[in-house]
Amino acid sequence: MLTVIHPKLPMRNKSITKDFYIHRLGFQLLGEVDYDGYLMIQKDNIEIHFFEFKELDPNENYGQVYIRTDDIDQLYQNMLDHKLAIHPAGHLQSKSWGQREFSMLDPDHNLLTFGQNI
Repeated sequence: MLTVIHPKLPMRNKSITKDFYIHRLGFQLLGEVDYDGYLMIQKDNIEIHFFEFKELDPNENYGQVYIRTDDIDQLYQNMLDHKLAIHPAGHLQSKSWGQREFSMLDPDHNLLTFGQNI
């Protein structure tokens, strides 16, 4: 019965978050209305929502989302080509649980992990 999930992550500054996801990661705005303190973006079949949390301490943020892909190698290379910072402990590697993964942090230290079944 469940079909899809749209995670909600914290953001300190809507314009910085919007710029990162749209101009750096290639997402698009979702919806016709620009809500104050709320952001919705999408790319392919992925939709992520953000809520404003101005007092967020990025070093204490544990927001995380796992995004599956069907071409992890191309996605990773694209991120490198666009000089996006990969998490120091999150470079592309095959994991013992049957996934190839890499991770990065957004401007608010939400952890984005991208993975593909091996």
